[in-house]
Amino acid sequence: MFGNYGYAILTAGAMRTPDRVALTYCGEQSFTYDELNRAVNRRAHALLAAGVGPGQRVAALLNETLLVAEVYLAQAKIGAITAALNPYWPVETLRGVVAQSGCTAFVYDSTVSSVVEEIRPSLPGITTWIEASSLESASEEEPAIAGSFDDPLALYYTSGTTGLPKPVVHTHASSLATAQIWLDVPRSPDSVFGTGAIIWGIGFPAIVGPALYAGMRLVLEQDWGPANFLRVVPRERVTHVSQIPSFYSALLASPDHEPVDLSSLRVIMLGGEPLTATMLGRIKERLPEAGVYSYYGQTEAPYTCMGRVDDGSTPLGSSGRARTGNAVQITDPSGNRVVDQVGEINLAGPHRMAGYDGLADKTAEVLRGEWYVGGDLGTLSADGVLRVLGRREDAIVKDGRWTQPATIEEAAAALDGVAEAGAVGVPEGATSQRILLAVVPRAGQSLEASKVALALADTLPAHQRPDHVVVAESLPHFEDASGGPGKLLRREIRELYGHLLG
Repeated sequence: MFGNYGYAILTAGAMRTPDRVALTYCGEQSFTYDELNRAVNRRAHALLAAGVGPGQRVAALLNETLLVAEVYLAQAKIGAITAALNPYWPVETLRGVVAQSGCTAFVYDSTVSSVVEEIRPSLPGITTWIEASSLESASEEEPAIAGSFDDPLALYYTSGTTGLPKPVVHTHASSLATAQIWLDVPRSPDSVFGTGAIIWGIGFPAIVGPALYAGMRLVLEQDWGPANFLRVVPRERVTHVSQIPSFYSALLASPDHEPVDLSSLRVIMLGGEPLTATMLGRIKERLPEAGVYSYYGQTEAPYTCMGRVDDGSTPLGSSGRARTGNAVQITDPSGNRVVDQVGEINLAGPHRMAGYDGLADKTAEVLRGEWYVGGDLGTLSADGVLRVLGRREDAIVKDGRWTQPATIEEAAAALDGVAEAGAVGVPEGATSQRILLAVVPRAGQSLEASKVALALADTLPAHQRPDHVVVAESLPHFEDASGGPGKLLRREIRELYGHLLG
């Protein structure tokens, strides 16, 4: 029974602690584990009544976080395969992904009705269209078990720079392995995990699943940007969060946080971007009782490594060690394992993807036996601590030497008056580049580009010194529900200011 993801994540909790609060939504609705399980069962029986069955592929375009949780879990219980669509995709990307997905049913919510009407005529393979709020059934009984262990659970999509996003196949078993994240992190019976709309896609098994599996209370919001964060954390007494470091750049750059009670926070999990010493210092100054953890993983192998960085147990700048049941190694260009040398990061464990759906060649490029090798560079110490250096295509090459942008950004962020910094190489992809640095002043302060450049000339070697500094009012903070600039930051800096280097 509990080889099925939906049953293991939710039904087990409903049986174990039926009256514990499982989920609150936007401060307006609250569900115990038993109530949430019954709600999911109603959705599951409604899906079955609509003709959705085990093994059927169902495209899910959902923006309302409560519906994401209920529908994803309902489809897991009945053994349907969820194609987890990104509501922020352009229409053409959405249409192309669905056309290639093999889906025959499409579930959506009211926030995307106009998009659905636009794409519907061009998707003849979809024979069943379901507005998610209509998924109601009188039956709250557990649906018949379907789908488990190595059966596909979902397609989660990577955001490639060219072509359509790649569909990553995760099984019930790999998603259950990911659900064990919080077992490696301090928590209590009163722990509360807060998050926003990023839960569609891989955010679901990496955020929602682990919180429910660990018996935490899950606080779902539609927005998890700094302004709403400051409202929700004190209201719900949130204890655990998972974000990107630049979220705190934005949060702490404004004085709005100063009068807000954030003392409930106990665990801050940070990944997706480098965490600098300067930023860690600012976080700990504001949130001294919170443990700060770094993690590393990809859609293909989520949360593979983690470690606490604010107490000295994990070196700052690293992503910790492989968590329980996982493994990491570094290989040279010949595929040989190396220690304390730069090479490709290899990830392994039961949480690893099964492959890319319908893309055998691309799967073969990244799966080497039990290992997933996704193109990131890093080093591994003799005692197993991973340090991620970034992707080869993101690095800057100047004077014949490679530099990760974070090295320059950390030096800039350490200067007085600098709130945020972003560095890029120009032209993009060239074998020899010049360095463009964009900096944002702290609130109430001003910066001069020439003085920033002179200060960095004293602290950085020649091949890391910016060739041009821009003082900007803000860095691009994309509406991708992450609450920060995200990984498109540097691309946007290049597009906005790259012409200044000629």
